[in-house]
Amino acid sequence: MRAATLLVPAGILVLVLWSWHGTRFDPVGLLGADGRAQMLAYAEKLFPPDLSPDLLRKVAYWSLETFAISFMGTLLSVTVALALVFFASRNLVFAGVLFEVDGAGQPTRIARIGLFVAAKALLNLLRTVPHIVWALIFVFAVGLGPFPGVLALGLHTGGVLGKLFAEVVEDIETQPLAALQAAGASRPQVFFYGVLPRVLPQFLAYSLYRWEVNIREAIILGYVGAGGLGQQIQIAISLFLENKLLTLILAIYLMVTLVDYLSAYLRRRLL
Repeated sequence: MRAATLLVPAGILVLVLWSWHGTRFDPVGLLGADGRAQMLAYAEKLFPPDLSPDLLRKVAYWSLETFAISFMGTLLSVTVALALVFFASRNLVFAGVLFEVDGAGQPTRIARIGLFVAAKALLNLLRTVPHIVWALIFVFAVGLGPFPGVLALGLHTGGVLGKLFAEVVEDIETQPLAALQAAGASRPQVFFYGVLPRVLPQFLAYSLYRWEVNIREAIILGYVGAGGLGQQIQIAISLFLENKLLTLILAIYLMVTLVDYLSAYLRRRLL
């Protein structure tokens, strides 16, 4: 028993040492005199930020573009997740009270199991491929600009939300559903009156959280040509425009802060 207890921390220690060596993690070099001097020298190049009226107008436009990418991407992801979640929840497709309502036979059960497996596999695929890889694919498919960013966020986040939504559906208590069934409610009635009212608040909470995440991811997508502030940051770094870079970083900070407050406000009002 004692050997088994020591095995877990020993394994964690080996993993830490292996990862430390594999990543060449060097805090001494980072925080040493040379590292601090280089970071300070680069930080000094950032100031003062470029606050010229022409750049500020462009930054405002790029910020709105990034906001639009994250917002539309989140809407698309919610649509994808809702289209698949009820097929990827076993208690709605081939098990539990809702399945038993219509007394389906063996062929129907097999078909529903296949539908469940297919929906689960598709959700796994969508969230397994990173959003930046989706963006690269869609940049080649539809061209540069914000549209591939929306598609990339929509598919990747749709897979993430689909998994979260399915877990919410599968965790609902079955007693109220059984009570509706015993009272003579049909399968659609059990679904609309017993399932949806109990899962929608969690669906909304997860969607708002992912919107906050998508703001940051929309910026990253700009590095592969998906538009917005990220693309301009990549250009500023490539051309050594440090003053412009600081202006873009400040714009990102303001936008992320505003979206965080807006998301928190919506959660308080709607949940």
